[in-house]
Amino acid sequence: MKKVLFTSTIMLIVLSNCKHNSQETLSIKPNPVNQVAFEVLSDENFLTQDVNLDLGNSWVNDIQLDNGKKWTANPETNIGVEKMKGILKNQVTDRLSDYHNLAIQLTSEKNYVIKECTMKGPSHENLHIWLLPLMEKLEALSEAKNIVEALEIKNNIIENVEGYDHYFQ
Repeated sequence: MKKVLFTSTIMLIVLSNCKHNSQETLSIKPNPVNQVAFEVLSDENFLTQDVNLDLGNSWVNDIQLDNGKKWTANPETNIGVEKMKGILKNQVTDRLSDYHNLAIQLTSEKNYVIKECTMKGPSHENLHIWLLPLMEKLEALSEAKNIVEALEIKNNIIENVEGYDHYFQ
């Protein structure tokens, strides 16, 4: 069974890396706090296993609009998300290495969003509700062990990235 070990430490790292707090770029590296652990599965039980990674995008239950309107995001955040959309649309993912490369490219844009973030207050808090599950998924994609797993994660990354437009402008 896949297990994702993810604690509030990641939230603290992300919050401390926004532009108004730091000029450093966040790069998640496997460690006991945020490492994705996989159990070896046979092909027949892989598709039916219980997955603890939030691939259902339950973040939409926590995120809020600004009194029924979209939050205003800083231009750099919007640019970074648009670049992620372009990468997802154009990156060929025929092999497992392609999925790993996709994770690298998307992580680069995610780091840009974090580095250039100037948002504050409720809009910033809601951006992190959207961003934290995406970070988990990018880490999981970079560690995917087979194409079936990688495709499932990629599809949920697409849903996450496309969901941005419902809450931010």
